[in-house]
Amino acid sequence: MSQMKTSPTEEDIAAETLKLWLEEEDSLAEQINTLINGAVQDFPDEDDKDEAAKYAAEIARAVITDKTREGHLRIVKAYIAFHMRKNTKWDAKQVNSATPFDITSFIIQKCGEKEKGCEGKKYSTAVSTRAALTYWYRTIRPNESVSEWRIDSSTGQCYGLPTRSRHVSEFMTGLEKTKAKAGEVSTSARALSLSDMHNLYDHCFRPNATPAEMRWGITAYLFAWLLLLRFEEVVRLQFESINMIPGTREYFEVQLSTRKSAQTGVGHAWTLHANDTDPKICPVRALIRLAVVYGETVSLTGALFLKVNKNGAILQDPITTSVISRNLTIDLQNLGYKSWTMYGTHSFRRGGCQHRIKNKGWTVDMVAAWGGWSQVEAITMFRYFYSPKDNHEFMADYDRNVPKRQRLE
Repeated sequence: MSQMKTSPTEEDIAAETLKLWLEEEDSLAEQINTLINGAVQDFPDEDDKDEAAKYAAEIARAVITDKTREGHLRIVKAYIAFHMRKNTKWDAKQVNSATPFDITSFIIQKCGEKEKGCEGKKYSTAVSTRAALTYWYRTIRPNESVSEWRIDSSTGQCYGLPTRSRHVSEFMTGLEKTKAKAGEVSTSARALSLSDMHNLYDHCFRPNATPAEMRWGITAYLFAWLLLLRFEEVVRLQFESINMIPGTREYFEVQLSTRKSAQTGVGHAWTLHANDTDPKICPVRALIRLAVVYGETVSLTGALFLKVNKNGAILQDPITTSVISRNLTIDLQNLGYKSWTMYGTHSFRRGGCQHRIKNKGWTVDMVAAWGGWSQVEAITMFRYFYSPKDNHEFMADYDRNVPKRQRLE
């Protein structure tokens, strides 16, 4: 007898919600320095205030030597001093099962309600604090995985980063909801709309663009947007992932070997069709542009997206997620986007979902299947379709855009 399928439990949904939250936080990695620098005023420099502050400054500076991390340093010093004042034997470099609770107790002090004796700082300060402490624990634990947190039940040994623990993630999502109820706007990544993709295309292929600027970037952007891929999946694409059908230019197939939701293998290929009505988002033309950038010297094997130097020369090194994220930030700033800090690599996945619903008329189940969401993951997909941060400039015209006959019905 085949095993009956069961509906997702509340535990399944909660776990998926936390995973989605972590992905969105990770997608803003390149913007986090800006967020942290904006929160620095919430962490006064108190090196000489007392022995705890002096100790905190000494140990933090011994680890954080990068001068560009001044904002991280200020937050870490405040974190260490906070706990040293509570317990002089507290070890800033020790990581155990209590560390996630140490993190949240500090964030509560900074961002909790003033009526309860806390400082009442904004949610962005909590995000900045978690990011700075992620950097801290990643620095003092360089050999640990940066994508997990787990405790060996038999030995009590902790692995990974405590800032990625379930306790910290649940606390952050709860704090976000609390702040939202108080009228504070969420910091979740904003979607990249169809017009944004057109703007990125125009920027990369403006008349005075250099060979380096007319790079693979717009193709990588487009693949993430059309296929609803995470960027760690985009950078894993190989030349072998692309199946060009002999004798046709109307479409091609894309095959991923694995993805985050299918670690043992992806069982289907995506078919991307040429788009003659909107050439700027045409995947076939994007591949042709990539071939033009690479020329005839690149071997058609291995990583599909390679680094391009400032002179337009092709390097054999595969691009990384951080490179794409950094380029996106630069492109949006050059385009004059004042809200560029609201965009991250996840903005393509979110925006691609909205494009399929709003512009292509897809149903939710079609988007779920195309994006590779499981039944549990699909339950949280609404967060991809809507965010207070997304483009709603034409909300006043929503009803006007519905045909009159439909309104009467």
